Amino acid sequence: METTKTEDTAGVVRPASSNILVVDDDAETLELLREILGEAGYRVVTCSSGEQALAVGKQEQFDVIISDMRLGDNLDGLDVLRTYKTLQPESEVILITAFGSMETAIEAVKAGAFDYLSKPFKIDEVLLQVERALGNRKLVRENRSLKRQLESQAQLSSLVGRSPKMLEIYKKIAVVADSRSTVLICGESGTGKELVARAIHLNGPRAAERFFAVNCGGLAESLLETELFGHVRGSFTGAVENKRGIFEEASGGTVFLDEVSEMSPALQVNVLRTVEEQEVRRIGSNQVIKVDVRIIAASNRNLAALVEEGKFRQDLYYRLRVIEIDLPSLRERVEDIPLLVEHFLKRFAAERGKQFSISPYALSALMSYEWPGNVRELENALESAAALTRAGFIAPENLPPKLLGKPREDNRLVDFYTDLPTLAEMEKRYVAHVLMVTGGNKVRTASILGMNRKTLYRKIDEYKIRE
Repeated sequence: METTKTEDTAGVVRPASSNILVVDDDAETLELLREILGEAGYRVVTCSSGEQALAVGKQEQFDVIISDMRLGDNLDGLDVLRTYKTLQPESEVILITAFGSMETAIEAVKAGAFDYLSKPFKIDEVLLQVERALGNRKLVRENRSLKRQLESQAQLSSLVGRSPKMLEIYKKIAVVADSRSTVLICGESGTGKELVARAIHLNGPRAAERFFAVNCGGLAESLLETELFGHVRGSFTGAVENKRGIFEEASGGTVFLDEVSEMSPALQVNVLRTVEEQEVRRIGSNQVIKVDVRIIAASNRNLAALVEEGKFRQDLYYRLRVIEIDLPSLRERVEDIPLLVEHFLKRFAAERGKQFSISPYALSALMSYEWPGNVRELENALESAAALTRAGFIAPENLPPKLLGKPREDNRLVDFYTDLPTLAEMEKRYVAHVLMVTGGNKVRTASILGMNRKTLYRKIDEYKIRE
């Protein structure tokens, strides 16, 4: 354990209360954070194990604890987090990890983490988060922890990815889940808007109640209105009995309005009343019925532009986008494609009782394609390929023909028909290819390749791959 106290660049010693504890079993990371924070004027204590961190926490108070998720002993970053939230509840804990996922992000925020950062981190980002933690440590953080465990791992596991953009989505889901505020999810078709809506519902206090998903663009206006608000007997031809609408049925739970931009102006007025007043009137009735629903809306169109064009109500737009989540397209997170491929092939294997694998050639084709239909199109392409292969090995010829056009030059791994490299040359190209796709991020590259960092470094040296 090491203690450091320095002055900042203005020559002013930070208050004695600005104590930072850094916990990491990697000596280089520990030294880097000690220097960064020490030069910024903080008093820094460093520990190389979770057990050491818990011992020092019984002797000294800290304002901020920065801990790696994976430590070398029997304790991990979550153990450090939970213990400090008991020992020093006013302290803020920042977790850093190289193995991010939605489950760990949600678990971290649920346990009370101030923030969740991924390696490799930026110096300015660490300093900013420490400043934010110090500025907010005395404030009541209503959304600090999630109150419920995941109730449907099968549904949530479809959100796959470890790219920085997806980690941000996971963190946002964890933070907004407990809120009653409306959420607007924006993104292209096929990016997983309904999956995000279900994740928000299942991680909040309404998880035990019902979740209704309504495609506003898939029903005629009159049918959509009666589906949402219900009707009374005799209100129109065919209304032979009273019918409760979805807003009534979902009271206590969540209603997901997909493609909300397709609602007519008249229907927008009724939905606005429900959002603002939490009440509905069935078609043909003047009786007001109080409801308690959380509304999550989604659109693949630019609602702000539709408001400017007078095609969508401005007041409803602002009521829906109290919280906004923008989902990245698949071409913005190419490094997640191998993980998505693995996820879908495992699912197909479970459904069909047959194992599937994919050739590097086919994977290169998947990573070179633009995917206008995003994750949904990738899933359909793989499902088609799985159906066309008899041996369970997906080769380029099993993929839809449009995927085998001329690949982008920077993503080109092999010429499928004229280039016949050795296995060693194929491995070299693929390692270099994944390094290129991840922007040289060795942590993510090693994860995608399924090897540890030491093995990756050895491969880079062995094949003389240039940075």
